[in-house]
Parts: sequence; C-alpha cells; structure tokens
Amino acid sequence: MRLWPWSNTGREAKSSTWETFRAYFAEMGLATSGARVNQTTALQVTTAFACARLIAEGLAQVPFKVYTQDGDVRKDALDHPLYWLLNKRPNDLQTSFEFREQIALHLVFCFQAFVFINRSGDGRILELLPFAPNEVTTRQNADRTVSYSVRVADGKQQDIPAGAMWHIRGPSWTTATALNGIRLAREALGLALATEEHSARMFSNGAKVGGILSTDNILNKEQLEMLRNSWKDAQGGNANAFKTALLFGGLKYHPTAQKNDEAELLEQRRFQVEEICRFYRVMPIMVGAGDKTSTYASAEQMFIAHVTHTLMPWYRRIEDSADVHLLGLEAVRKGYYTKFNANGLLRGSVQARGAFYTQLYNIGVINPNEIRALEEMNPYDGGEKYRVPLNMVDPTDETDPAAPGGADAKQ
Repeated sequence: MRLWPWSNTGREAKSSTWETFRAYFAEMGLATSGARVNQTTALQVTTAFACARLIAEGLAQVPFKVYTQDGDVRKDALDHPLYWLLNKRPNDLQTSFEFREQIALHLVFCFQAFVFINRSGDGRILELLPFAPNEVTTRQNADRTVSYSVRVADGKQQDIPAGAMWHIRGPSWTTATALNGIRLAREALGLALATEEHSARMFSNGAKVGGILSTDNILNKEQLEMLRNSWKDAQGGNANAFKTALLFGGLKYHPTAQKNDEAELLEQRRFQVEEICRFYRVMPIMVGAGDKTSTYASAEQMFIAHVTHTLMPWYRRIEDSADVHLLGLEAVRKGYYTKFNANGLLRGSVQARGAFYTQLYNIGVINPNEIRALEEMNPYDGGEKYRVPLNMVDPTDETDPAAPGGADAKQ
C-alpha cells in the first residue's frame, strides 16, 4: 500500500507545515520576527554595519602587494603589472583602498566577492572591476567546472568565462559558491531590526497601552466580535504599538502589571549586539560595546586578538585566491606571491615583539636574519650566525667554537 506524505502523524505534519512556512519566509527574505532581511536592510543594522566596516577597513588600510622571493631575499615585485593594480589603482574608478573595502563588504555580508579580470590580448591583467554579488549568477556544470553570468545595464545576462572572473569565496558548502551570510544571520539581523523599530515606535508615541477592557453594559456576540476587531485594528501589530487608546461607550481600561519593559528592551538590544558580533567574529569592544572595565593594556591585547582571529583568516583567504586566480600557478612557481602586510596594525606591540626577539636571540634560538625575515626585512651578511651564551657552552666539547678549547680559542 502506498503511503502519501500527508498521511503522517499530526506531529510530523505540523512540523512539515512549520518548515513550509519557514521556507516561504526565507524565500521572501522575512525573519521570524517579521522583519525583511536583505542586502539593503542588513546594512541598516548598526552593529552589523560596524562589524563590516571594521573588517573592510582592516583589509583596505594595510598594504596588499605582489612580492617575489629568490632564496632568502624577498622584495616588492615592482616589475609585475599586478603590483600596481592591487596596491594603487585597480581600475579607472577606484583607488586600491576603495576597491578592497568594497570587495571586503561583499565578503562580510554575502560571503563571496566577484571581480571581472580585464585582460589584454597577450593575457596581461589591465584592470579589476568588482561586481555586486546579487548581479552575478554561478552555475556548476556537469564536469564540475563553474560558469558565471552577470546582469548588465539593460537587465540582460552576460556570460563571463571562468578565467575572467576572480571569485573569492568565504565559508562554503560547495565548490561552486559560498554560503549566504545574510541568510545565515537572518534571524539575528531580523530581531535587531524589529527591536530597533519597536524602540523607535515606543519613544515616538510615548504612551503605553497594555491591559484589560471592561464595561458595565451587556454585549452580545456580534458586539464583542466588533469590539475585538476594532481594538485589534487600532492597537494590534508593531505599527500600532504604544499608541494611545480612545475609549467610548462606557468602556474602562485597567492596566496590567508590566515588568520593566524598558529595561528588558535594553537588555534585548545588548544581547543582539553580542549575537551579531558573535556571527561576524568581532569582539564587542571593537564596535564600541565592550566592557567599561577594560584597561589600555587589555584593550591592546584585544586588538591584537582581533587582528589574529578576525582579520588574518580573511587575509589568508584573499591571498591564496589572488595567487591562484590573478598570478597563476606558473608565476607562483617562479617565486611570486601576494601578501597583506599587517605589521602596521600591530605597531602597538612592537615593544613586546622586540623583547620577545631579544630573549630568543640571547639564548641562541633565533639569528638576526630570521628576525628580519619575520619583520619582512632582507637578510645581511653575517646575520645568519647564532649567539651562544657562555653559560650554555660545554667546556669539554672542543667542537664547540665558543668552548675554551674550541676553534675560536685556538686562533
């Protein structure tokens, strides 16, 4: 006997119905709170936009260059055409800062960014032109390759070869496209939008209505239904919240006890700040919502943690993608690579880094050239020697140059 899907138990049917509603709301861009969440409204959530700006500016304000490495020698690849595109002028409309800030905003909110690679006839990259994620459609073909089409000015779709599209993917479930960041954060963003609107309406109307209506008159069923509907129309819904009610016909209003609605609302808004920061992996203190007891020293460590745990993964993701899609594997094999230089963001810890390097050098763990490499500096002749403290020398080992009977002592 064939079992139809709707012949399941009532509990399962209810769950299926709820999932249907959830799918409908998701398709419409509606959160459970009723707020519409899309790329436009997500930007109106101040915490989300603050997190996005923080990450975007962290990606845009540090140098992003093409380097070349020959042995231990690293230097700027000034002769490579991509050097000036990434570091100075990617196209005729944007500076490097503006270009990287834009694609970073796309990455933070949509988890992916699309950049058209305009090449000359001989394959040289002439310019990099970013597209908004909602303008690009990705398709995974039967052979596992990915195709792209872009919505152009007249509304038509223009196919773009895969080799002409720099597709930077954030966290992804498939090889074709990334997860949708706004969709994943829809409930958190929707609740923040609804709470913001609720707060605005409360302070706009100024009055609170919450209680029971009573009358000494005897009302029939139709009158009760009419009263219920009229009250619902006048006071129901978020748009009518906190409006003053007008009573007539002997109606009396009895307010019910309220439990610090304003305090609970503020607490809810604080929680949403933390929830959104948690989604974007940004510490609340970085968007002005931190603990007031934080000291300068602890704030400095938090900033270093922000660079390490929030920005560094984005740096690495973009670097690897640029190496593959812009430089190409042949150039990478020749020693070319792209790199964000984030040392400027860690200048507050220069003293700590200096003390750390000094300690390692004094016990012979690291040599000067290795320290210079960590600071993106070239080596110098003689800098490959390690310091050997006298208290660590074995006086009976004649093979140790620093020992009393060693090679240095015999000279």
